[in-house]
Amino acid sequence: MSAEATNPVSAAEAAVTDATARRRGRARIDLRRLGRAALLGATAGPAPRDRLPDAISHVAEAHRAQHPEADLTVLRRAYVLAESSHRGQFRKSGEPYITHPLAVTLILAELGAETTTLTASLLHDTVEDTEVTLEQVRREFGDEVAYLVDGVTKVEKIDYGAAAEPETFRKMLVATGNDVRVMSIKLADRLHNMRTLGVMRPEKQARIAKVTRDVLIPLAERLGVQALKTELEDLVFAILHPEEYETTRALIAGNPHAGDALGAVAEKVTAVLREADIGAEVLVRPRHFVSVHRVRLKRGELRGCDFGRLLVLVAEDADCYAVLGELHTCFTPVISEFKDFIAAPKFNLYQSLHTAIAAPDGAVAEVLIRTHRMHKVAEAGVVALGNPHVGQDPADRPGGGGTSGGADRQDRARDADTGALPWDADRPGTAGRDDAGRPAGTAASAEDGERVDPTRPGWLSRLLDWQQAAPDPDTFWTSLRADLAEDDEITVFRADGSAPGTISLPAGASCVDAAYAQHGEAAHGCLGARVNGRLAPLSTVLADGDTVQLLLAQDAVSGPSPEWLDHARTPAARIAITGWLRDHPENAAPPAATTGPRPQVHVAADHRSGAELHADLEGEPRASVRPAGCCTPVPPDKITGFRVRGGSVTAHRTGCAAVDTMRTLGREPVAVRWGDTAQGRVTLVAESFGRPGLLADLTEAIAVAGAAVVSATVEPPSEQRVRHTYTLHLPDVARLAALMRAMRDVPGVYDVSRARRGSSPQQRRA
Repeated sequence: MSAEATNPVSAAEAAVTDATARRRGRARIDLRRLGRAALLGATAGPAPRDRLPDAISHVAEAHRAQHPEADLTVLRRAYVLAESSHRGQFRKSGEPYITHPLAVTLILAELGAETTTLTASLLHDTVEDTEVTLEQVRREFGDEVAYLVDGVTKVEKIDYGAAAEPETFRKMLVATGNDVRVMSIKLADRLHNMRTLGVMRPEKQARIAKVTRDVLIPLAERLGVQALKTELEDLVFAILHPEEYETTRALIAGNPHAGDALGAVAEKVTAVLREADIGAEVLVRPRHFVSVHRVRLKRGELRGCDFGRLLVLVAEDADCYAVLGELHTCFTPVISEFKDFIAAPKFNLYQSLHTAIAAPDGAVAEVLIRTHRMHKVAEAGVVALGNPHVGQDPADRPGGGGTSGGADRQDRARDADTGALPWDADRPGTAGRDDAGRPAGTAASAEDGERVDPTRPGWLSRLLDWQQAAPDPDTFWTSLRADLAEDDEITVFRADGSAPGTISLPAGASCVDAAYAQHGEAAHGCLGARVNGRLAPLSTVLADGDTVQLLLAQDAVSGPSPEWLDHARTPAARIAITGWLRDHPENAAPPAATTGPRPQVHVAADHRSGAELHADLEGEPRASVRPAGCCTPVPPDKITGFRVRGGSVTAHRTGCAAVDTMRTLGREPVAVRWGDTAQGRVTLVAESFGRPGLLADLTEAIAVAGAAVVSATVEPPSEQRVRHTYTLHLPDVARLAALMRAMRDVPGVYDVSRARRGSSPQQRRA
């Protein structure tokens, strides 16, 4: 969407591009040729009404390949408006700007998007970057297209300043809640911008890549758009981890015949299925760069079959299990690799049988078995669902109705061809909420006239719920990244008798999270829980399939304690608890002593660090004060504060990069200081070489320093390196530096650092 993103030129991106083309078996579009076609079309005058402009012929060809009956008239009109409005605008590469919306539209057309989505993608930058107004788009193309264009249009930086990016994503997610096609356009837009990031300054490339990694790749995963997700992963990998990327690229380039081993296994599988009279297509599916990198970290030295997987495509669901039976009969199965995502689909629509077989020569090949329909959904996710509003009364559609000309007829045909692809309410990811995001049992039925939208999964409903309680952009942005970093979900069963059902939660969630997911703010009065019939504390971590009965107080004065924040994993729970503690400071921390005559506007206890923060704002309204998540200050760090949206104050370490950014943006600093409380809580990460007795020596060093261990995590060793994470309570935070020195002095430990929120998602994914 940015006019600054330009032509692909970096070697890393070029290598990723080559791998993508090899994987998908189609050539990349020459953007310079598209640009010349656009310029020639502009100088030669408008094309005849019965002929499409040459520049859009690739889009039309890809669209007609999947929708033979599609009406291309509306696409022609959209292109004419986009080309004329963007005329005279150029990208940094010198290409006409129209090449960007054309490339985005082509990406969506190849995924099978319907006409309305393609129309909106052609126009997606017109309102933001040209004189075209949203009302003009609505008048010429209908409310539906206008809604999609508005959904991907950025908020004005002049109005929001540093909060523009978080607020743009908030706006986009809210729009996605009503029409998931908004996010489809955004993902395709970001993919093309990532492909064309080569002329940006390295620091800007890294910033864009980090947002892509933390926000857009998880969204692509959750929406099931694997074709976009895998290429985005490779592009981000090349920018943020160039050394590992080059190692992986060299590894793939050094094994040009790796596919031969899989090809030999594929021939044997084809022969077995032919003999069993099972109609199937057996394909060799090379892994993308990040997938090869993960397998290398997991298995060490790679063999030929590790560079790809076999994909078996069949006609019917029952054929999947017939193929599985033949493979497990004629080959030696690796039972630990078997997963049935057909009987239990993933929360992102994904369905497949996963297994691994050992050939007679000992080569182990991973095999994916799915129908052609499942394969299309696995690649395109929600894009394969077509128009979510087909059959709906136009008045109930986003924007109040209206269509995009002939797109509706094609959308209905698309829906019939694809078949039912529901995001069923009883599947993981949607359980426990209705389609409007309310707890199960409160939704109006379809007979009551409320549309049941199969493209609004439970995780999206929950996200839309908690974002309403996070008016502060910093809180929203941090919570969004943390929420999307949770790759796995669990489903627990409610056992409260009157309203049985299920609740979907991120893996590692506790009874606290379940309470807020089921009861909202009423969970403030939760006293305990029964897990699988036994009484359990609220700190109990839940496992997939557990049965939970939450016990609520009958009085209205009960409330959460600060310790709940230690056990809350979901943003909904953390935001609700933090809000209650802020409104009831007497329950949050002991009263702070008054020091000196300075007027104290607000004292906020940080329940993650255990320390108090004071802001001196004479004559200004009360404001909550909290430490910034980017640098997590604790006493006696030197700190400075800044006002953020919502009126609260965020305290940063003086050396934090965000401080310079805030000053550059003209934000006035706020005087903040630590309270008199000497104690505090801090999270330290110790990295070491593995050796016997290391854990005992580290905990002894911590104990000798007088710190108490609140929690400790030791990650599995990787390449003889071990990562320890300790949350510690210090009676005097002034002794933090001495404690860190003592931990570094333990033999084998080569680094001890303060944990930074959001620093490890990429490491977890790698």
